[in-house]
Amino acid sequence: MGWFDALASKVRRADQPTVAHQMAAAGAAADSGGYETALAIWGPLAHAGVARAQANIGQCFFSGLGVERDVALALRWLKLAAHNGDPVGQRNLAALYLNGDDIERDSAHAAQLYRLAAQAGDGPAQDALSRMLVEGKGVATDHVEARRWAEAAAAQGIVSAMTRLGMMFHNAQGGPRDPRAAAEWWARAAERGDADGQAMLGAAFYLGAGVPRDQVAAFALLLRASNGGSTLVGPYFDAVRGTLSPAELDEAELRANAPLPGAAA
Repeated sequence: MGWFDALASKVRRADQPTVAHQMAAAGAAADSGGYETALAIWGPLAHAGVARAQANIGQCFFSGLGVERDVALALRWLKLAAHNGDPVGQRNLAALYLNGDDIERDSAHAAQLYRLAAQAGDGPAQDALSRMLVEGKGVATDHVEARRWAEAAAAQGIVSAMTRLGMMFHNAQGGPRDPRAAAEWWARAAERGDADGQAMLGAAFYLGAGVPRDQVAAFALLLRASNGGSTLVGPYFDAVRGTLSPAELDEAELRANAPLPGAAA
């Protein structure tokens, strides 16, 4: 090939979008609800061996996004993505095995897949593995390792991991009991909208555990948690409400309906 032919070949290749550009375009289409467009891009990439495209196709088949729901095809694509080392594919396949979603439940296999994805740095997988290690589901209970994975997930902004860390510090799981650290983790989760974190922080304010006692703050948090669907408010809700005056109840309701501070660190 002469120098001109080589140059022309480079120009032709430059006109073709890179895999990263194609994946970005597909992701943007999916984010706006255009799953059929996204699948049209992911399809050739998946057949060419791009593991993340394989994982995305598998999840679309499982959830019926842009295609008719087909668990068998979802399983096929997710297994391929997981085998090719994609942590999202490993995590989503793990969820299928853990929940028994139209396939035989296999918690041990789910834990193995979550561990692979967690070791690759996937935050949701780190959170899921931490939960399984606390519950002893699919793996032997190991609070030390559970705390380590919860800390890794929390560092990536996974709010359920923050709430779990609070519970672990509160219950002396994986280390000594530390009410202050528990309250701090619940506060991080609460301000990010986690209802269980709000419930536990409300209980901490009610009991004065790791924070000063503040019944108005406690009830405001419990109200917000109850509205968010947390089942952890039960032991505290009526007890705290009974300590407040009508004016304090009004103040608590105002605080409960106020905007959250957001995702401040």
